[in-house]
Amino acid sequence: MKDTIVALLEAALDELKQQQVVPAEITPVIKVDPTRDKTHGDYATNIALMLAKPAGQPPRQLAEKLVAALPENTAVSRVDIAGPGFINFFAATDAAAQVVRQVLEAGDTFGRSLVGQGRKVQVEFVSANPTGPLHVGHGRGAAVGDCLSRLLEATGHEVTREFYYNDAGAQINNLALSVQARALGFGPEDDSWPEDGYRGDYITDVAKAYMAGESVHADDRHVTAATDANNLDAIREFAVAWLRREQDLDLRAFGVSFDVYFLESSLYKDGKVEETAQRLVDNGHTYEQDGALWLRTTDFGDDKDRVMRKSDGSYTYFLPDVAYHLDKWQRGFGTVVNEQGADHHSTVTRVRAGLQALDTGIPQGWPDYVLHQMVLVTRSGVEVKLSKRAGSYVTLRDLIDEVGRDATRYFLAARRADSQLTFDIDLARSQSNDNPVYYVQYAHARVCSVLRKADSENLPFDNELAMANLGLLDAEQEKLLLNRLARYPEVVSHAARSREPQQVAQYLQDLAADFHSCYNACKVMVEDDALRNARLALGLAARQVLRNGLDLLGVSAPEEM
Repeated sequence: MKDTIVALLEAALDELKQQQVVPAEITPVIKVDPTRDKTHGDYATNIALMLAKPAGQPPRQLAEKLVAALPENTAVSRVDIAGPGFINFFAATDAAAQVVRQVLEAGDTFGRSLVGQGRKVQVEFVSANPTGPLHVGHGRGAAVGDCLSRLLEATGHEVTREFYYNDAGAQINNLALSVQARALGFGPEDDSWPEDGYRGDYITDVAKAYMAGESVHADDRHVTAATDANNLDAIREFAVAWLRREQDLDLRAFGVSFDVYFLESSLYKDGKVEETAQRLVDNGHTYEQDGALWLRTTDFGDDKDRVMRKSDGSYTYFLPDVAYHLDKWQRGFGTVVNEQGADHHSTVTRVRAGLQALDTGIPQGWPDYVLHQMVLVTRSGVEVKLSKRAGSYVTLRDLIDEVGRDATRYFLAARRADSQLTFDIDLARSQSNDNPVYYVQYAHARVCSVLRKADSENLPFDNELAMANLGLLDAEQEKLLLNRLARYPEVVSHAARSREPQQVAQYLQDLAADFHSCYNACKVMVEDDALRNARLALGLAARQVLRNGLDLLGVSAPEEM
């Protein structure tokens, strides 16, 4: 319906250009939005206000001329002008109802588009250090990143999901020392325990597995324990593989998988870190001070210069980050989206600055970032802080075990990533309308229940009869539901473009509310065959869009609840 109105306005604008009412060289983007107050119509545009100045006419006068120039059509029943010149459109019932036909014909593909035209996009998310179980913050990143990947795929992009393992550096060394201490029989209470050692029970599990000679398969690597508690290198390799496997099991339980697992250590083995450093030196953007090598990132918008190589000869995290993103660019990803925690905020400017200093043609502002805020987990109104397994935080697996995958995914993706999130375990487990995921899933199950009832009463859905009588869907609640269904493709497109999966979750809650309201106000199982089948078709369309939207969030659409 929205596209129809835009086409009508384009035709009216062309007519006014021919009449020289509007300058011929003007090519505005015509914006048509759903109205919030249905007494003002179904859709509205501010095009008259936008064009008033270049046309040299008062907005309302120009609006009147635009309305007069609209072609004849059967899609719009009425057009009003409101306020200073807003144009409001009332959709004809038959035209609005045709969205039911469109949804049922398109099925699982309704809402999908080719906006991305097969463009390659890499989405990097989670990228947790393999030093312990995934925490709820990682879970939020997994939910947002995976939903974003699904949205980009739904809009025609060719998406690669990538996990970057920080398997080098001080934290990995602390992990190895912690496992070694456990293997030698020491605990956190002993004086010989590493100063920055990890204390969770999982360290004991890793040490026992290592000393038992277990073999671990993690992604593309197979590691067998050496059982030698004094071989720190072997312990390091085994511990990383063991924890990578555990993280992967947690992510699979969460319905998340990756196409590429990229190891930080490979950047050193392949010489890419050193090559990147040398290129920055050759480009003249570095200098030495206090024995360290610095990059002039202030030349590229950073608030201060950054150390690349410390005085002891080791590299900071900054340089391998730049080398890694250069590798992404060289792999042909013109669009890269990094979904990371808000604690990575300071890396955004410095990584972009480092990439600009390489002078390789990478555009400014590349890559894109989506940063998520922290998650607070509560039960009975009290914060839940600890997990016995992790020792210091709530793990993703804890939440999945408590409330299930569907609720965990929905709750972690249903708010803007840049807003703090309180995860209420009691609410997520409740079977009430206050629980948003239950509310949405119940709407889907409710349609299935109606269809089962129709079959049990020997009144199965008749598609041909329904399609011939969609014009009967003229009750106010039915119109609201029809308009909501029609907005779904735009929601998907906008959510993908703005990198905001929560827009889909909010839409589904609104759609569920409209469906429940319509169900309560408009009895489906009526004697009139034509009306009954038209309403069954409306329910089927709502069910299809609910299922399509839930799939974008990685949440199931149950037929019974």
